[in-house]
Amino acid sequence: MLGVFPESHCKMRGCIHPICAVSTRDRRLATPDRMKFSALFATAALASVFAFNAHAQAAKPDLNKGSALFAAQCVACHAADGNSTTPANPKLAGQHPEYLLKQLQEFKSGKRENAIMSGFASAMSDEDMRNVAFWLASQKPKDGFATDKDLVRLGERIYRGGIANRQIAACAGCHSPNGAGIPAQYPRLAGQHAEYTATQMKAFRDHGNKGRDEKAGRGNSTQMAQIAAQMSDREIKAVADYIAGLR
Repeated sequence: MLGVFPESHCKMRGCIHPICAVSTRDRRLATPDRMKFSALFATAALASVFAFNAHAQAAKPDLNKGSALFAAQCVACHAADGNSTTPANPKLAGQHPEYLLKQLQEFKSGKRENAIMSGFASAMSDEDMRNVAFWLASQKPKDGFATDKDLVRLGERIYRGGIANRQIAACAGCHSPNGAGIPAQYPRLAGQHAEYTATQMKAFRDHGNKGRDEKAGRGNSTQMAQIAAQMSDREIKAVADYIAGLR
């Protein structure tokens, strides 16, 4: 309890707490002013806790609003449940909400360029983005499948083991062996359309090989740009096809 401490409470030299600052004898007989200060200190601490809790509750995503906004603006490209059936458009269902939120924010800021997505994102508030991201994360992702038997083994080798002679790290190191990714750090890839994945990897490669053109390709991940810059079209296609079959 603030204001009533045993003599052994604090041995720290120079402690500035109003109770600890007085002598051992006086500590047992704290003045009313000191007691009042301690009470005010406790009240302020509790107020800050309540304020933090209120902020946390205010920031809690509204999945109903997220669903409604998605239905109004996103369904045409990403399907009603976030499992796009168009290979050029990504599946978003089950994706980590932090990753989705980051991408929406970067579409809005221009750090990631896409004329269609930038237009939608520019009209969204931070709350809108959060609601949509968390609603999508709550949706069940549908499995995909690999289609190129000749390349899928090459894709597996690169995904699981990287390319040592070019110092290309294994994709599994960040995106996990089954493509689940790591929440708040690396996106889920499992089951993603091979066409979309390959397009993004080539965009990263274009940025990695940008030369003097800072706007070339996709520039919102230095790590991916450096990796993709060293990969051939065949290797990118193989990895993308392998990812499509992960589950």
